[in-house]
Amino acid sequence: MPRDRFFIAGRHTAGERVALEPDDARKLVTVLRRQSGDRVLVVDAGGAEFPARLDVAGKSVHVLLGEALARSAAVTAARIVLAQALPKGQKMDFIVEKATELGVAAIVPFRSERVVGDRTGGHKHDRWQRIARSAAQQSGRSLVPLVEPVADWAELLATFVAYDRIWLPWERADPLPLRERFEAEGANRGAVLVVIGPEGGFSETEVELAEAAGALPISLGARILRTETAALAVLAALLYARGEL
Repeated sequence: MPRDRFFIAGRHTAGERVALEPDDARKLVTVLRRQSGDRVLVVDAGGAEFPARLDVAGKSVHVLLGEALARSAAVTAARIVLAQALPKGQKMDFIVEKATELGVAAIVPFRSERVVGDRTGGHKHDRWQRIARSAAQQSGRSLVPLVEPVADWAELLATFVAYDRIWLPWERADPLPLRERFEAEGANRGAVLVVIGPEGGFSETEVELAEAAGALPISLGARILRTETAALAVLAALLYARGEL
């Protein structure tokens, strides 16, 4: 089985000849030194995986798709979405990459009361989506998580009705351990939203609004975790409670 994985836009069938994205073509030719006839694994927008043969012509690279493989098991059993308050600096790059590796279906950056340094433009959103794509390729995922546009707190609250469970880490939550919390209160629900606050945490008013909209505050123990650590701790605990880690 080929180890190199690449995503292509659209849905496809065996026998098609498809051009790879310029960045992927460049990586294959200049970094991996691949040549015509070499084999790779290609994943289309529907998550279908195809063994494929390369056709390299200068900087242009096409793939000839073989028969589709069985669906990949590298997905979580439930749909988990990460809502992440915008952190300072380049921390969001790290969060997007690692959350993708841990199997989230989507990532929703948001602004809340205590967010600092939240300047975001289209270039940052595009960068986060590219990072998600690269991390999905590296981790063997069949779908790339969508990085949503930046939302404000009210916009995020309005989406809570779409989820079966909303987990919100808060330092003043009931100190029940995550393992017991997730095992006892529905870690296997079909649609889960994890809401991670900014470096300064959530205000009491924000938590009250979140609870009124259906969120359940949870504790991450006695230690205060950085926002990027909190996101990964909750995601990993969810996978562990469901027997996926």
